[in-house]
Amino acid sequence: MFVGTCVAAGARGKMPPLVFPVVGSVTYGDDFGDPRGGVRHEGNDILAAKRAPVVAVEDGTVEYWTQSASAGCMLYLHGASGTSYQYIHLNNDRTAANDNEGKCVRGTAYAVADGARVTAGQQIGYVGDSGDANGIHPHLHFEVHPNGKRAVDPFPYLRKASRLLAPAPSAGRMFTLKLSGTVATATADELTMVADTVSAWPSHVKQSKLGALVSLTLTDGETFAPGEQIVAWTEPAPGTVEALTGAPGALELDHFSNG
Repeated sequence: MFVGTCVAAGARGKMPPLVFPVVGSVTYGDDFGDPRGGVRHEGNDILAAKRAPVVAVEDGTVEYWTQSASAGCMLYLHGASGTSYQYIHLNNDRTAANDNEGKCVRGTAYAVADGARVTAGQQIGYVGDSGDANGIHPHLHFEVHPNGKRAVDPFPYLRKASRLLAPAPSAGRMFTLKLSGTVATATADELTMVADTVSAWPSHVKQSKLGALVSLTLTDGETFAPGEQIVAWTEPAPGTVEALTGAPGALELDHFSNG
């Protein structure tokens, strides 16, 4: 179970540290308040690959919303803190092309059932271009509504959010990673690498062009040199924020090969 963002009793109304809502390589900026066809933009657009994993930013409950032609396939995440989050323009394509042949259903737009209780970091949807984003670069329009009220700028929260290497596994399960990249630093006890490609199990999510800094604990006397190209497999680890972000001491190297 993903830990680090649970809300203690009596803490409603105060937003916890968030998990970044998209796993993988993204581009985004502070476009909150920008003009959009006569109205003001109430979120931040996070550009990503089509069908990139969209995850819960905190523990909460998912609610589908499929009645808006402009939003397309969207959902609400009603956070345990009392904050409501809107995930807009989720995927509606059945293929890699912009076919618009999918519906706002689980497996196409959503990764969990309507009404599902989810934990932070759990995959809840897929990046797309539904609604009035059709034909535009796939992206997630992400909104933050403290106490379920007026939208506030998500940008400061996104900048501080934990960026995951993979979606969190379901409660009680472990996960493993395959990391391809370049050794940045190495000591007798720890290896730090820049991971360009990450494959995860049991989610089977693969992300590329990441450039993510990942630390791995060494236990078998392996030696590495900065600049060395390697492929590393991790020992099974629990879905903590530290492990899912590759923080020092959270992931252990199982075995490796030269890249």
